Amino acid sequence: MKKHLLAIAVTALATGTVFAQANDTLAKIKSSGSVTLGVRESSGLGYTLGNGKYVGFHTEMGERILKDIQKQLGLTALEVKYQPVTSQNRIPLVQNGTVDIECGSTTNNTARQKDAAFAFTTYVEEVRIATRANSGITGIKDLNGKTIVTTTGTTSVQTLRKNKRADGLTFKEVMGKDHADSFLMLETGRADAFIMDGSILAANISKSKAPNDYKIVGEVLSVEPIACMMRKDDPAFKKAVDESIVRQIKDGSLTKLYDKWFLQPIPPNNVKVGLPLSAATKDAWAHPNDKPMEAYEVK
Repeated sequence: MKKHLLAIAVTALATGTVFAQANDTLAKIKSSGSVTLGVRESSGLGYTLGNGKYVGFHTEMGERILKDIQKQLGLTALEVKYQPVTSQNRIPLVQNGTVDIECGSTTNNTARQKDAAFAFTTYVEEVRIATRANSGITGIKDLNGKTIVTTTGTTSVQTLRKNKRADGLTFKEVMGKDHADSFLMLETGRADAFIMDGSILAANISKSKAPNDYKIVGEVLSVEPIACMMRKDDPAFKKAVDESIVRQIKDGSLTKLYDKWFLQPIPPNNVKVGLPLSAATKDAWAHPNDKPMEAYEVK
């Protein structure tokens, strides 16, 4: 009987520990000596080189955040596990604990804030149109009767439909399963234009076989704050992440990191993306905040 009660007590203690750590990521990291970083495979802010190697502005920034957390926790070593995520599964994987922090290309908006927490904004995105250089498309008005691709599970889907209604346009929508798939549709002529975050468009163009065959055109369709995503109701972890971001802003290392990934030649093709730091991103860094997309307006 005593053994049975002891077993129940141990089980209850273990269950309680797991429950406590579910909303205490710092405790989970300290006890396990590991952390899982959610990364993207074909985003403008993070992508894969293959063989389990993930790189990019947000990926490397996320690694620096985790190094700061390692120091905070006094860990001599911290194993970083990389978990590729897609637009469709990134929120569930954060919610269920598979991913501790996702640093990909996720827009912070009020709908998503119901499901997850967001760190301070580290990139302010402009949704634009990419097309073939000889397409004759110069803006949203030229999309009438065309086939438009965007990526499933992204805010660009809503942006596309909002502009469609506002401008009274008729066009066919097709969805790529990820950004690489969407760009492939443009590349192979199955779509006339690809609507997505400007950084994603620029990165996919720079990595394509013939970058000069494509261009980004037209007006800004949406302005969106991009941030690392974490589980809700874990203020200590969010505070640690935000403090690392502020540290990287203040010591100039985030600016240098941006320069490395957007203004210098990058792997695998040693081509520059060529996106200077925008005024909106500079402002977000000057005034660190986690405001949602709805607080921004297209001017």
